[in-house]
Amino acid sequence: MLSQNLAKMILEDFLKNSWHCVEELVKALSIFEVNDKREFSFYHFRNGKKCEIRLRGPHFFLRGSVEYSNPQLTVEEVQGIIAARLLEVCGNYFHHHGLSEITWDDINEICELLRNPKEGIVTSFLLNTDDIEPDRYSMNPLRESIVESGQSAFPSAYVKTSMLKIDENFARKYDGTLISQGEIELIRRRLENSNSYVEMVDAVKYEQMEQLSEFFEIDLCLPSMRMPIETLQREDANGLLHHIIKDIHRSYSSIEDAYRCMGRSMKKRTTLLTVPHSVKGYGSKRAARGKIYFEGEELKSVKVSYQTTPLYPNAIDPEDISMAKAEDEFMVEGEALTNYKFKETPSSPQFFLYSLASPENAALWHGIGAYGAEKLLESYTSIRKVCLTNALIRGLDVYGVSLKTPLQFNLSPKHMWVHPKHRNIDASIGCVENLEDLAKMGMKIEHIPL
Repeated sequence: MLSQNLAKMILEDFLKNSWHCVEELVKALSIFEVNDKREFSFYHFRNGKKCEIRLRGPHFFLRGSVEYSNPQLTVEEVQGIIAARLLEVCGNYFHHHGLSEITWDDINEICELLRNPKEGIVTSFLLNTDDIEPDRYSMNPLRESIVESGQSAFPSAYVKTSMLKIDENFARKYDGTLISQGEIELIRRRLENSNSYVEMVDAVKYEQMEQLSEFFEIDLCLPSMRMPIETLQREDANGLLHHIIKDIHRSYSSIEDAYRCMGRSMKKRTTLLTVPHSVKGYGSKRAARGKIYFEGEELKSVKVSYQTTPLYPNAIDPEDISMAKAEDEFMVEGEALTNYKFKETPSSPQFFLYSLASPENAALWHGIGAYGAEKLLESYTSIRKVCLTNALIRGLDVYGVSLKTPLQFNLSPKHMWVHPKHRNIDASIGCVENLEDLAKMGMKIEHIPL
């Protein structure tokens, strides 16, 4: 009974305070043109087993996300998942029934739909970025062994679990603020049964999603997709992400246009559009330094160096910052990027580039304006506008890519869910003794006009 009341409590607040988002979503659905040129591969975990999902046809995809920088689900991530489901179900419901005055029958019917697996044209999913460092935000209970095993500057996709173990000092220090003892045991158990770090993290998070789904009576087990590394690994040299990397590096002018999308100048040319990985396994964009060299209009080479670099602080102890430890330097010939093959030159493209390959028709950001990066959103929208007007990246239509800028939603920065006592958004969900405290914070989402 309590969980049903929580779902209704959150839904009612969402409809009261975020109704304009539902209106924008329904308006977009009324003119949505189905793209059946592409098939998309997703996965989820049910009862500890990974299941592949392939989708094509009439789907209006809504992108959410969780992080590989922490195995445990955070309060922020849970709010984002619930928000995605509310947008999905309410979008489908009011698209079908029309935008009219909301009745108690509507509320009860939507609560029933929230309990069930997803159906309808709006399909929410999680885009999980597997190129970030495994302790990017200094909140990973495996921290010490991540560093000692030499994997702190690795992309999460490359991290192996064989040398990882719980950092007992971390577990004691942040007990009740960033991690709970129950989650420590869950991570320890999943760690024993997985060789891949990203597979382990997914298994932990989905087990937590299943538990929370029962409590809230909202199905939270959204399908997931990993980008960019897993996608690049699966593609051949003619795949979409390969094409994007090749074409953006074809000339001085194309790279300059990409720089403009990021609000940067070509004076120093130190921002790499795709960050080549070291043979030592390093791939941290934070730890990487670069320099782009040209011969006339042609890309000549890219210099890459990796240096030990601090990452980002957690909200409990801003002085306790994880380090991405790396030392390496090498050159990449321009031909390796203009005729790109991931197997020969593994690299991590910038998000604003690889997001072009995401199926999203709408995106849900987390606290842009306070916690999220406004510059990232600007480059994300700019690249689409530029490609639409002057074909910065040519031939995207051949791959079935729509350049229409997706709808943009944002968890309201002033109303982000936080730990009821410590007030941090990066608290693990297991640290919250009474989930009703989160439900009482409401669900306020903004539409970001473009």
